[in-house]
Amino acid sequence: MARVDEVIANGPFKSYWQSLQSYQPPEWYIDAKFGIFIHWGVDAVPAYDDWYFGHMYEKGNDVYRHHQETYGFPSKFGYKDFIPRLTFEKYDAAEYATLFKQAGAKFVIPVGEHHDGFPLYDSDYTQWNAARMGPKRDIVAELQTAVRQQGMHFGVSSHRAENWWMYHNGTEIDSDVRDPRYADLYGPAKPKTTPPSKWFLEDWLARSTEIVDKFKPDVVWFDWWIEEPAFQPYLQKFAAYYYNRAAEWKSGAVINYKYHSFPEGAAVLDLERGQLGAIRPMVWQNDTSVSKNSWFHVANPEYRTAGSLVGDLVDIVSKNGVLLLNVGPRADGSIPEEEQSILRGIGDWLSVNGEAIYGTRPWKVFGEGPTQVQEGPFNDTKRTSFTARDIRFTTRPGVLYAVVLGWPEDQRVSISALVEGAEGDVQGVRLLGSSQKLKWKRDASGLHVELPQKAPCDYAYSLAIDLGTTTKSHVRR
Repeated sequence: MARVDEVIANGPFKSYWQSLQSYQPPEWYIDAKFGIFIHWGVDAVPAYDDWYFGHMYEKGNDVYRHHQETYGFPSKFGYKDFIPRLTFEKYDAAEYATLFKQAGAKFVIPVGEHHDGFPLYDSDYTQWNAARMGPKRDIVAELQTAVRQQGMHFGVSSHRAENWWMYHNGTEIDSDVRDPRYADLYGPAKPKTTPPSKWFLEDWLARSTEIVDKFKPDVVWFDWWIEEPAFQPYLQKFAAYYYNRAAEWKSGAVINYKYHSFPEGAAVLDLERGQLGAIRPMVWQNDTSVSKNSWFHVANPEYRTAGSLVGDLVDIVSKNGVLLLNVGPRADGSIPEEEQSILRGIGDWLSVNGEAIYGTRPWKVFGEGPTQVQEGPFNDTKRTSFTARDIRFTTRPGVLYAVVLGWPEDQRVSISALVEGAEGDVQGVRLLGSSQKLKWKRDASGLHVELPQKAPCDYAYSLAIDLGTTTKSHVRR
């Protein structure tokens, strides 16, 4: 850890919270609004459950039953035995990057190491990684090159913390987890209630800083278990190291965290499958998946529609948020066709409406309309669909965007937040994607706009309202 201490000693950020709370998210990230997450790896081989690696060793779990019926008892066929079947023979990083660019994404975050303890890159800290086994390729490094060639930002996620306890159930049955030959993969396999050891925490820090040094990531995304108290001094060291390295490179850095792992202002809050009910003054992120029931590839995904995801994107951006949308490639490295179609549908919408999304900031209110978002993590599908009466606002200097989340049957939109005399003078209204001149009037009940007969796109429709003044955002960085 001498290298970590040296970087911290010589950089602007120190390894204590007061110093780290002087952090500011980079403008590129606040402007980006939309990124792609990738859950890939060994778990996609059985394609049955997101936590197959842990559940296959858990008595009474459906995955435990399925594994025995399909592959045999875990002492004969363990999780490690799926690794040779992770072939990635159809993986083409350039094709991935092209697809994500077509989707309108501004950054891409693949899983670097999930709870299973199998890095998808060439790690110096374990032989159990994709560069030496399975694909025998550094698939993260390949994607990094392709993504940056397309002009997008690149990040990496780490779920290493959860490896401390993920395989503990395997120690309580006759399984390969108990075989010391595989301890480097299966990890300590301790009970979840046991605090992580100093050795494990130092290894976590070493692997995390390795990601920084190997990939110079624009974003590092962490899962939730780093909020355990034992991680606190190591999180401070990691953040100071990463922010200082980014300062050396003269690039912005983002750490995504969940719940209360970091204090307010020291990193960027991420809500898993979650949204907010109001504008958050500091930028935040929602990570969710194209599938309601999975992150990794599974045999029977329950896909969301491109339209529902566009609605979420608009709602999130109106509240000062960023959407990180996940796809799950197959074990051969191909992205399912349905997922590609969803991404292209979002990209088609953004090609028309991106002006109302990228580089914008929230207005004084996020929106109006009857549909209520259920706030908090794991709630992003617990609401009724948005309607033509639901409107979300974004802004940039001189322009207010009102994104209508459905096409009104009578082609009429009324915006009550823009009653006569409020927020400057309306000097013009246009519909993104349409060249037709719009009729509009403003009175004591709001701004009323007549839309053309034909919608310019699918899903949601953006009115650009020229207010003739510098329209103010009501949030800070």
